Amino acid sequence: MPDLAKKRGEPPEEPRPETDAERRRRRAQFLRELNEAKALRERVQPRRARAARMRQQMRMRTFRW
Repeated sequence: MPDLAKKRGEPPEEPRPETDAERRRRRAQFLRELNEAKALRERVQPRRARAARMRQQMRMRTFRW
């Protein structure tokens, strides 16, 4: 809370650069949550999820390398 630091007369905390390990940890957490959300969506809307899988398969079949 930067406002509290200003009121107390303390210097604001400098944002330190993010390390590679922290970035990878955050990215891994994001990807886990994304996969969990996709799995939940497939369970909740199986017909829509099946149609989306079919569209993706068709896209991959017609994609030219």
